[in-house]
Formats: sequence, C-alpha cells, structure tokens
Amino acid sequence: MIISKTPYRISFFGGGSDYPEWYLKYGGQVLSTTIDKHIYITCRYLPPFFKHKHRIVWSKLERVKTTNQIKHDSVRELLNLLKINKGMEIHYDGDLPARSGMGSSSCFVVGLIKTLSFLKGININKEMLAKKSIHFEQKILKEVVGSQDQIAAAYGGFNKIIFFPNGKFKVHPIKSVNFSGNKFNENLVLLYTGIKRTAHHIAKSYVKKLSKGKKNEISRIVEFVKEGELLLKSKDYDNFGRLLHESWLRKKSLSSKITNSSIDDIYDKAIKKGALGGKLLGAGGGGFLLLYVPKYKQKRFLKNFSKFVHIPFDFENTGSKIIFKHNNK
Repeated sequence: MIISKTPYRISFFGGGSDYPEWYLKYGGQVLSTTIDKHIYITCRYLPPFFKHKHRIVWSKLERVKTTNQIKHDSVRELLNLLKINKGMEIHYDGDLPARSGMGSSSCFVVGLIKTLSFLKGININKEMLAKKSIHFEQKILKEVVGSQDQIAAAYGGFNKIIFFPNGKFKVHPIKSVNFSGNKFNENLVLLYTGIKRTAHHIAKSYVKKLSKGKKNEISRIVEFVKEGELLLKSKDYDNFGRLLHESWLRKKSLSSKITNSSIDDIYDKAIKKGALGGKLLGAGGGGFLLLYVPKYKQKRFLKNFSKFVHIPFDFENTGSKIIFKHNNK
C-alpha cells in the first residue's frame, strides 16, 4: 500500500501565459505557491478475492471488472498508460473541494502518477513528474489546461515558473519569502464562494484567442510577475495586494465566463470592507477567492463574510511526496 500527499496551489500572477497556445509562441511566466492543504491518494494491489477487479473511491464508489469500465478518466487512462494489469484499489481524499480553482485536477494527476510510479518501483523526480503530468492532461486527456499547476504540485514552494517557446520550463524559488512565520502570508485571506465550475470549460472560452485578440492583455499579465517579485523582495506587501487588484481587472477582460455578477458582488464588497486587492483562483467562474487584507483589518473584515468558509493556510515547500509505503504483494 502506498499513500501520497500532494499540495494545492495558489497562483498570484501570470495565469494564461502558461497555456501552450501562448508560451510556445511568446514564452510565459507565473508566480505561485503551494499551500499546506493536500490531496491524499492511497493505492494498493487489490487481492483477487472479490467479484470486481478494481475498486476506485472518489466522489463515487466504483467496483468494476475491467480497467476500461472505470468512469474516472484520469484513473482509467493512467492505468492503461502505465500498463498496470493487476487489480487496483485507489482512494482519493482532499482537504479542499474539487472544481474550486485550487488546481485540484492537476494535483490529483501529479499525486496519482507519483503513487502508481512508486508502486511499480519507479523513482520519478520532480521535473519528470511535472512533465509526465502536463503531457498526460494535455495530450492523453486532451483537456484545455495550462502547465503551471502540475509544476507547482510536483515541485512545491513559492516560485516563479518560466515557460520557454521550445516547450521547456524553469523553476526559480522566491527565496525572499520565508516559510517560517511569514509576514506576507498573514495578509492573505482565502474564502470559498461555494460556486463550483470545471476549469477547462472556462478556459475554452479564451485560450484560442490568447495569441490573437488577447495578446495585449496576456502581455500585461506576464509583466505583473516581475513587478510582484520585486514587491516581495522589497517587502512592499500592501502594494503587492494592490497589484493583485490590477491583475484581476485585466484577467476579467479575457472572457465573460471568468466572473459573474455573484462573484463581482463578493469581490466589490471585499474591496469596500478593507481588501486592497484579490482574485478568483484558477480559470475563473467560481471556487476560491484570494484576498489581500492587511492583518490588522482581518477580524472586522471576516465578520462581513461569515456566510463564506474562511480557510486559514500557510505556505509549504515540499511538493508531492510519498508519506507511507507497505509491501502488500
């Protein structure tokens, strides 16, 4: 039995430039961090004592006799891709809800590839884990997804990720962000709106336009990465929050599906009640709202949003890893 632990991510700036439709022409970069909320995946070879061959536990419970009967697309296609013929039992548990803008789909893929590879005796490093996950989602599942979430989940940490037109990437840790008692993190508020959406459906509405009609918007969004990095190095955190606001206004212009009246009402209220800036995480449409609220204002601020789930969090810097192994062959 193998158990993996893979972190969710928060993306601050550069989202949109991590889609191959953009960076294979112009290059791209994003600023993001992983947090101390995780997806846990438990895998084991299933003993041949049951009528079913595979047992998959996620939001559904599947008991099937063949791999191709599995309804969970990522599980089914990964078992086929890795040529795992033995019966499998796979459990998925997450600290946060799916379809909420935290990169959960890519996080799941990274965690499952890590776990299944380990189960087969394959020691996969962070770079290869990220590359395999990107290829799997974009080429095998044919999802309209970017490439930052897989890298963030595989590497962990607070990073600037640079994408090159030749398809390669480089991860630069932001060393000025201290993971122990970080002052920047104290100003961030994560609220769950309760609105679920599917990221690749939102992305489809603007990805094909990235290198055409939306070129100026994405170019400016990429510039925010360098500006945000400089503000972190100088510990000018309040202006980082204001930059989040400017970036969010730019991102909203990419597609009418990125936001809606409900999200706009929540965000506008947050600004009026003391937030300096923020953004909807992920492709848009719903999920988690990240807000920059100076720490001294947060107690009063959160009273105005008591109907929403507030998720306290810290940064983490380890990425996907195996936390338990037991040979049950």
